[in-house]
Amino acid sequence: MSGRSVSGRKNAPGGRTLVIDTSYGLAVGLDGFAPLLEEDSHQHVELLLPTVDRLLKQEGLAAGEIDSVVVGVGPGPFTGLRTGIVAAKALAFATGARLLGQDILSAQAEWTHARASATEGEGAAAVPRRLTLAVNDARRRQLYFELFDTSDSATEPLGHPLIDMDIDYPDSLVERVNRACVDCAAAHPGIPVLVDVAGRGVDRYRSVWAGLDHPGLVSEDLIFHGGAAALGVFVARARRKAGDQPIEPLYLRRPDVSVPNPLKHVVRG
Repeated sequence: MSGRSVSGRKNAPGGRTLVIDTSYGLAVGLDGFAPLLEEDSHQHVELLLPTVDRLLKQEGLAAGEIDSVVVGVGPGPFTGLRTGIVAAKALAFATGARLLGQDILSAQAEWTHARASATEGEGAAAVPRRLTLAVNDARRRQLYFELFDTSDSATEPLGHPLIDMDIDYPDSLVERVNRACVDCAAAHPGIPVLVDVAGRGVDRYRSVWAGLDHPGLVSEDLIFHGGAAALGVFVARARRKAGDQPIEPLYLRRPDVSVPNPLKHVVRG
């Protein structure tokens, strides 16, 4: 288990919001603190409840003191995602806490966009329009992904999706992003376009990103590795988007197990 939370701040603002995400591996944290992480996606189901219990004890909190629970809704693998959401719903029901859902891709994109924008040099001839491609490993040589535009709003840190949340093979994904860049450049003539890429799976498919026509920053840079600040982005986005979608898992892929067709009735003569 990696990661740690900072003790002695249980009365900090937002410190009673619990975060549970099982989109890949396990992240459990309290808003205002660095999350506890388990990167092995094969163990997080067994470790989920013990990790929540460990975190609450570490910060001197009882479950009943949790005001809200923010749960990751994916997209992610079927079993782990379902386990995290069921646990969050049960905890919220038992404690009366408010339950909020948050997808991993838009939160990852918002975190990445803020960090990439901070690297832009002053006095540049033309400030690029930074698009953000957030990905998550979907296994089977595929990636979950979503491509976001730059925000033109002073109140919304992230722009609207240029490619809605989907699952695809990396080579095909890059082709789709390049086509979206052509459309974006046409809509904003004279402004250079860059595509920043981040999320789980970036390093695994490192060679594929060379096919991007307008590459920006390309880094694994997982949101939950960003400590308390990144966890705050996850929570803040969930609060802003509360009620936008039901709190149900985003699989984007049909489960391997399906209900068999009913047996045919045989009429005997």
